Amino acid sequence: MHFRFRLERSQNQKPVPGDDRGFALDADITVPGRGVTVIFGASGSGKTTLLRCVAGLEQPKFGYVRVLEHIWQDDNVSLPAHKRAIGYVFQESSLFPFMSAKANLNYAIKRADAPFNPEQYEHLIDVMGIRGVLDRLPARLSGGERQRVAICRALLLQPKLLLMDEPLASLDTARKQDILPYLERIKSELNIPILYVSHALDEVARLADHVVFLDNGSVIAQGDVTDVFSRIKLPMNLGEGAGVILQGIVIEHAPEWELMCVAIGSIKLWLKDSGDPLQTKVRVRVLARDVSIAMGCETKSSILNRIPAEVTDIAVDHDSSMVLIQLRLTTRDDQSFDSTYVVSRVTRRSAHHLDLKKGDCVWAQVKSVALVH
Repeated sequence: MHFRFRLERSQNQKPVPGDDRGFALDADITVPGRGVTVIFGASGSGKTTLLRCVAGLEQPKFGYVRVLEHIWQDDNVSLPAHKRAIGYVFQESSLFPFMSAKANLNYAIKRADAPFNPEQYEHLIDVMGIRGVLDRLPARLSGGERQRVAICRALLLQPKLLLMDEPLASLDTARKQDILPYLERIKSELNIPILYVSHALDEVARLADHVVFLDNGSVIAQGDVTDVFSRIKLPMNLGEGAGVILQGIVIEHAPEWELMCVAIGSIKLWLKDSGDPLQTKVRVRVLARDVSIAMGCETKSSILNRIPAEVTDIAVDHDSSMVLIQLRLTTRDDQSFDSTYVVSRVTRRSAHHLDLKKGDCVWAQVKSVALVH
């Protein structure tokens, strides 16, 4: 899928909520035709405006929208919003308050261009876990239940593309954690591309396959989530959230220690046992603050994950007392380089003391690994 927009909003125009007056969007984005692409950035960076341009709700000065094999907008054509095959989920559920949950779903079925598929209907109800609330009015649903009904309604339109504008932003932490597994099921069970707007790193870590970083209306990075988050020269301050997202497979359990081992390529990491069966694909997040560096293998250490590595890049952090160090991990056996990277965030004094420079062979000591998927 390919999106290209150039939009300028004058001081006198009404801004989209979350965007600044006088805002300019200049974006050229290519994303996969399946999976979840997260549009990530701070408030006011243009995330919602970009989504509205894709949906046809905002008219850019120049626009190009190709979804799979369909051209929705170019120099010669601009389909109106109601003719674009999209499902749109807003921050608030936007359900019709006078209709039951089931009636809200039936409304989407009537609006869908494709014929009604009873099997798909039953499957979506089960995927979203809403069978027990179909007869309730929205006022009698929890915030998480309302959003799950809204997502199901959007999917029943049988869209070519699902747009989600910070769908968890209005939920508290507990409700947010309740609904994330349902979004993961959509991602794994339904073959539909999703554009997902968020400024929450935990949502990116769990859901994103592809990520687009927006800053002040411009794309500053885009690509596979594992690649983008391993870069240390992003002009965006991730602070304590800086770190990498890695994909792996469970290969061993150590029940006596309540630990499990995850293989990421030829690299092995130990972390708290989640109970996932062997060969389960999992996603882990390693924060830069949890990676320390040693010049040799410290065998007498409480840190379980000690991996040979090469320093591949060094950059000063937004906090000028700190530096970010990109490390390419190697295998334990033959020291050949793997394609797995982590990032370490250490003080400038520590980096100076170790005399770190690109090309140095060091040991990455990973103090903590978080299972996110």
